[in-house]
Amino acid sequence: MSQPRVPGESDDRLELPCGEAIAVTDLDLGMRELACDCGATHAVVMDVHPATRFLPEFLVEILREVTETTSEELSEFDMPHVMGMVIEEFPGSVVSHDATDEPDVGCGLLWVSEFDSRRLHEIIVELIVELMEHAVSHGDEDELSEFERQMLEFDVEEFVEEYRADRNFEAESPYDDR
Repeated sequence: MSQPRVPGESDDRLELPCGEAIAVTDLDLGMRELACDCGATHAVVMDVHPATRFLPEFLVEILREVTETTSEELSEFDMPHVMGMVIEEFPGSVVSHDATDEPDVGCGLLWVSEFDSRRLHEIIVELIVELMEHAVSHGDEDELSEFERQMLEFDVEEFVEEYRADRNFEAESPYDDR
């Protein structure tokens, strides 16, 4: 039986990995993290966020070329696939929600992780490196050895630090030139 409510008001609640709950309408497109009542900061990701939020554009293009999807709705490698990898590796650490019935939120799917945005970024890079290593392992032994050698020199934390600094859109305000 439906409950009476004020038109436009949502009672859709999202239970977070920490056990706290928030109104889905508390989230918006510009939100990348959520300061939670539990004291932690949780990463917020939406399907409208480009995969380049976490990965370089050239790598996203390569992943789109080589990844076969079976979904008509998600025919191209993008954020849902990235977050699916995270959920598979860390079940229970990420909650997802279909917000298509919440026009105030502005997205379809959204995810909130128990990790902050930076830690989620590191996890995503680590998972993509594992994916690439798996793909290379099907090829030439010399290519695999070279890839493994290069990955020994690759510092995920340093990469994420530099990438996040380069993608700091707040520093690129259109009003900076005034």
